[in-house]
Amino acid sequence: MDEVDRRILALLQEDATLSVAQLADRVGLSATPCWKRVQKLEAQGVITRRVALLAPEAVGVGLSVFVAIEAGDHTPEWLARFSQAVSAMPEVMEAYRMAGEVDYMLRVAVADMAAFDGFYKRLISAVPLRNVTSRFAMERIKHTTAYPLNGPAFRDRGAAPAAEE
Repeated sequence: MDEVDRRILALLQEDATLSVAQLADRVGLSATPCWKRVQKLEAQGVITRRVALLAPEAVGVGLSVFVAIEAGDHTPEWLARFSQAVSAMPEVMEAYRMAGEVDYMLRVAVADMAAFDGFYKRLISAVPLRNVTSRFAMERIKHTTAYPLNGPAFRDRGAAPAAEE
């Protein structure tokens, strides 16, 4: 991945509705080489999909809850059951297996406390859990879906800008 690819990715992370012509113009390529780069990034799995980002409050799920879970069991069967259960719950926006005292961390989006209570009851009935601790966000200070593409990790790779293909 070179600097042009990173610029394409940064622009698409900001606005995936850009036309190929607009994207090409902004990165200094003609449309065909730009489109080939986008297709290559998709084929490589760098671009996994293009979506619309919604305001959670506008669609009725403005309460964000971070749920820390300690598992009582660490077998592959338990993990498969847990993964299947949280994957089927639309309120779960993200789920991570963690290192440290907490085994799993969920980010949950719900309408209100009553909706979270319903989610909580479904979660604890789906799989046996040792401990569940919930933390309610009072304010979202920063939220982004864009990954940093030009920090020190990229500069250290020493990739020179590629010529137009």
